[in-house]
Amino acid sequence: MNGRGERRTAWRVHGLSVTGYRHRRDGVPCQDAWNADDSGPVTVLAVSDGAGSRPRSAEGSKIAVKLATDHFGRTVSGRRSDAATVHGLLRTAFRDVRDEFLHETAEAPDDFAATLTVVVIAPTWIGHLSVGDGFVVLRAGTEDGTPQFHLLPTAPEVSEYSNETVFLTSSDADKWVRTACVRDTGVDGVLLSTDGLAQAALTNSYGRSQIPNASFASTMLASLERAGDDPHGDTEALAAFLRSDKVTAVNADDKTLLRAVRS
Repeated sequence: MNGRGERRTAWRVHGLSVTGYRHRRDGVPCQDAWNADDSGPVTVLAVSDGAGSRPRSAEGSKIAVKLATDHFGRTVSGRRSDAATVHGLLRTAFRDVRDEFLHETAEAPDDFAATLTVVVIAPTWIGHLSVGDGFVVLRAGTEDGTPQFHLLPTAPEVSEYSNETVFLTSSDADKWVRTACVRDTGVDGVLLSTDGLAQAALTNSYGRSQIPNASFASTMLASLERAGDDPHGDTEALAAFLRSDKVTAVNADDKTLLRAVRS
């Protein structure tokens, strides 16, 4: 299990990565990673999924999230910006991350292949960037007293006929980057995850497009909001749930959940 647990600022942040069943069975370490930074004017959240077929992808995911919090924190300030400016800053930060990632892994970049999903929380907007198959769910507003959950745009499929995804090391990674800028001060909860939790956290609507599983998202954010005085115990309880037969039955991959709620 990876993770440093909870941070307390204007947003309460908690991250956790657990090794999936297949990797536990085969003695392979977790290839997911997460990181968060709130030391600057914005809070930066990042998750990454190392490519299972690449020999050093566990290292790659750790490098990716560390570079993401460093570069997005420096590049994307919390000042009031129009949407076009936010999109531009997100892409600039991504290119800086990718350039440094390729520099650090120059010996064999493809061996370190990993996805990247980033959220930047500023006072008046939330920025999102993803390359690969991670996803982000926001909690904002209510309808008849029921909290509403919103899936941010996910990266387009590489191919209609395959389950391929894109990595930081992909030659055309910049082509597949997806960005979003949300201006809604009612957002009070954020979930980031790698694709290992897609089946649990998302569901298909009647139109076949994916939507958040409100029960899952509500439970995950509520448990952070009512976290007690034993962060280690709270983390162990969440880890046990993510490794449970119920969750593993729908996806045996590594799983990462990074949560943030307003304090």
